[in-house]
Amino acid sequence: MSLLWKIMLSTSVAIICLLAVAGWLVQNHFMRIAAVMLDEEVAASSRAYESLWSARAERLASVSLVLSRMSDVRAAFGTRDQTTIRDTASELWNSIAPSRTLFYVLEPGGAVVASLGSAEEIAPSFPLAAAAARFPGQATGFVIENGRLYQTVVTPVYVAAAQGSALLNVLVACFEVDATLAHELKQATGSDFVFFSRGRPIASTLPVSVPGDLTRREQVRIADSNYAQFVMPLADIAGRQVGELRILRSFQAADRRLATLRVQMVVIWMLAICLGLAGTYLLARRIVQPVRALERAAERIATGDYDAQVPVSSSDELGRLAESFNEMCASLRIARQELIRQERIATVGRLSTSIIHDLRNPLAAIYGGAEMLVDAELSADQVKKLASSIYGSSRRILAMLQELADTSRGHSRRREACRLRDVVLAACDSLADAAARPGVSLACDVSPEIELTLDRPSVERVFQNLIANAIDALPHGGHVRVSAESADHSVIVSVEDDGAGISSEVRPHLFEPFATAGKRHGMGLGLALSKRTILDHGGEIWADSTTGPGARFLIRLPA
Repeated sequence: MSLLWKIMLSTSVAIICLLAVAGWLVQNHFMRIAAVMLDEEVAASSRAYESLWSARAERLASVSLVLSRMSDVRAAFGTRDQTTIRDTASELWNSIAPSRTLFYVLEPGGAVVASLGSAEEIAPSFPLAAAAARFPGQATGFVIENGRLYQTVVTPVYVAAAQGSALLNVLVACFEVDATLAHELKQATGSDFVFFSRGRPIASTLPVSVPGDLTRREQVRIADSNYAQFVMPLADIAGRQVGELRILRSFQAADRRLATLRVQMVVIWMLAICLGLAGTYLLARRIVQPVRALERAAERIATGDYDAQVPVSSSDELGRLAESFNEMCASLRIARQELIRQERIATVGRLSTSIIHDLRNPLAAIYGGAEMLVDAELSADQVKKLASSIYGSSRRILAMLQELADTSRGHSRRREACRLRDVVLAACDSLADAAARPGVSLACDVSPEIELTLDRPSVERVFQNLIANAIDALPHGGHVRVSAESADHSVIVSVEDDGAGISSEVRPHLFEPFATAGKRHGMGLGLALSKRTILDHGGEIWADSTTGPGARFLIRLPA
């Protein structure tokens, strides 16, 4: 994944998470505000209900008190005749009493004398004991009779007697708490009302049935709708709870507003994501372009082009990075030029040292032979032998110089059929004096029947390098053995010694130019040139990987 898409992906995830958290917080905050507002509306509805209920109860109490103090009504009560009482009080009661209000005249013992407003009776056994505790004042409260709930006002009627006043009658004014009354309260307050008594709903304004085991929590769920709830107890005349009033406020309006808010939030969310991603894409491209320029410049440097430059288009961190990169490229160019110069100087020095070392032996032979010819009196045979030695050393010097020139120019020399044994013996003879000094014995175990088509001087030079390396590895004497055997249309030549062997650190770099270790002379060009010569003949050369004392080099040449 590219850097641009990584930035886009991380930014989109961050924007989505941020907006999701913000939406969740806004939604929760809205729901809390809606719940608080509904609670306040329910509380206001409860206060409005209390005001309306108190006004209705006070009106009943006022009407009952007026009737109890009117002389003609009191006189009619004294007759205890239902018709007389009804004729006397009904006109006044119907004119000032609220609609659907019941009015009863009871004896002090509780028996019904007369009723107004309805032919129904509350009950023959209407309990007056609780109300009598408050006489001569009025008593109010709720009453459950025959499964119905009534709001009741009890007013005593006294007459003068010989020993003070005596209770003449008891006036009971009441109205039934039913669905009509509940809907009137709903129209006045805007809330739903449910009156409970004895575990079941008596009157309700809800369009659905209300379960009898409705919880008393502040929020309830009825028929897949949520409501805020306020519970008020309903007490009888004695102050005992006979029921409950549940004032409910629906969450439907809040849910609709919340759904609208969610739609708006989703639209805003999508717009914000699109705008955020577009802005992120543009910004990320501005950030990624310098990085891509750095990448292209780094690729050019990897290919060896140290002239790569990155345009500096800003002064921020990326601009400073581009400036540092350009400075690094300039430093690399300077360092590379200096390295090339130093490497050329070092190469010339190593090559000179190697050439000097390779020419030292034949030059020493020439110098020694010439010195003996000048200073000593020698016989004709001795002079001839020294001249032959000087001639051979000179030929070797010329051969080495020609081989070095051919190698540098990429020229190949003419090949000839020759015996491998003769090539190996010639290399051993040229190093006989160097081997005699430390006491190294040279052995050639090559069959004279093995003949190969070779560039004899260069192959002889290969064996000279391998044998010279073996002699250098035996400073205190030892054995060097050269053997050969035919196998699979090729000849395998082995050059081995019984010295210290090849260390694991040097083994991977044996055939690299200027790689040397443990030698008294030379700079490590011998094996590199030898490998080049063997490869030119279609063969291969390698060091035996077996562990143990001594070193063993193997050469495979095509037969």
